[in-house]
Amino acid sequence: MKHRARFAGIIAMLGISLAIAPDASAQTGKSPETKIAEDAATLSHDLSGVWMPYPDTDVPPGTGKNAVDQATRPPLTPWGQERFNASKPLLGPRAIPGHENSPSLKCDPDGPPKLLNHPNPFEIIQVPGRVFMFFEEQHIWRTVWADGRTLPKDPDPSYLGYAVSHWDGDTFVVETTGFNDKQWADPYGNPRSDEMRLTERYRRLNPDTLSQQIVIDDPKSYTRVWTSPPKLYKHEPGWEIAEWFCIADEDKSYDNTVRKPAGVAPASK
Repeated sequence: MKHRARFAGIIAMLGISLAIAPDASAQTGKSPETKIAEDAATLSHDLSGVWMPYPDTDVPPGTGKNAVDQATRPPLTPWGQERFNASKPLLGPRAIPGHENSPSLKCDPDGPPKLLNHPNPFEIIQVPGRVFMFFEEQHIWRTVWADGRTLPKDPDPSYLGYAVSHWDGDTFVVETTGFNDKQWADPYGNPRSDEMRLTERYRRLNPDTLSQQIVIDDPKSYTRVWTSPPKLYKHEPGWEIAEWFCIADEDKSYDNTVRKPAGVAPASK
């Protein structure tokens, strides 16, 4: 009987405690709406995963290559026009089969912003102090510093440039300088110079959708800043980045058997 009475007393005290105990929101002084907003903010700062751009339309040239939008391209400078005229892209209205001279055909590594414009997946991995971007095409990996450092004043020109970042609310802002002029700004032959400053703005809209906006400030190539509208990417949690290297021998074989013959008029009968 003593044990039963003691147990009943414990139950009664527990009931009283539960009755008068504040809920978790009251304990933290936060309303349920605030908690939901904080959870959303936590998600918005998590950009990790594999992301895939998809075409906005099935009608050509709806290839998904519009992260850098041709419709918003500003006029070219004389230097930019000369470089543009010399380019012979693989696609678009200026493409001439068999006569293309894209740097990618020589297995030159791609770099931003052209690297961001391909309809292929890339993966974001976040670690303290930096963010890694792994691109399936050419198996390129890129470092974006996220430790508060500023852009170097005189970086060595490179294909990928030197990238730093910061958070602007729920938007991850990447700024890059230090590019060389060996690559194009996009697959259509628009130039990039060693004076280009690239800004990328990433925002996770929901668990499945990432927004990316590209802003090109290249006074050597364009008469004003080139701002493209945001491009949406879909989260693909079941995907893994595949191996995709540019092999010079394979590229040369493709040139000789497919690309160059495509530009030759068929023999008359």
